[in-house]
Amino acid sequence: MALDIIGAGFGRTGTDSLREALTVLGFGPCHHMYEIRDNPEKIEPWYDYFCNGAPLDLDLLFEGYRSQVDWPGAHLWRESAARYPDAKVILSVRDPEGWYQSYSKTIKMFRETEMPPEEAHKRRMQEFIEVFLGDRFDTKERAIKEFDRHVEDVKSTISPDRLLVFELGSGWEPLCRFLEVPVPDRDYPHTNSSVSFQQSNIELSKDQS
Repeated sequence: MALDIIGAGFGRTGTDSLREALTVLGFGPCHHMYEIRDNPEKIEPWYDYFCNGAPLDLDLLFEGYRSQVDWPGAHLWRESAARYPDAKVILSVRDPEGWYQSYSKTIKMFRETEMPPEEAHKRRMQEFIEVFLGDRFDTKERAIKEFDRHVEDVKSTISPDRLLVFELGSGWEPLCRFLEVPVPDRDYPHTNSSVSFQQSNIELSKDQS
């Protein structure tokens, strides 16, 4: 199954809400970091690529998925756009200051948390996240520059007719117009706030301990 939708936006730009929205619109299953977090068996090809030097096989990484958002898939937006030339690209964005605050309270905290040995799956997630994020977000100034650089890079690379720059809070209309589907008779999803992210990881930690 080739991807129909490529999500190029950084994590913490409304990607989980976008995942749910795409599923409602019929573009699921949608790959998101939570797919790896919640299904330990799915980590192996990602870990092998980022940590063990395995060749990049996008068909394997996204096997069974029709769309993709969030990291780690968003890190491979350029390769995915080339591999799946008919796929549309959605660049989810938000105010850079707001993005960094959200990142600091969630992903940054996850990266810095020392996982006990029994939580091997989350430790392996940390390992491959460190590979593709590296030191790009070590300071607030550097992180925001990287965020802005990424947005401009995607916009300058993907043709306008193939790209939707999707601002956090925009709702159904621009997304449905871009995908040429009707607007659902329901509110746009609002999921995965910073608080719920933290709570989800606490509960996952309890489940795995």
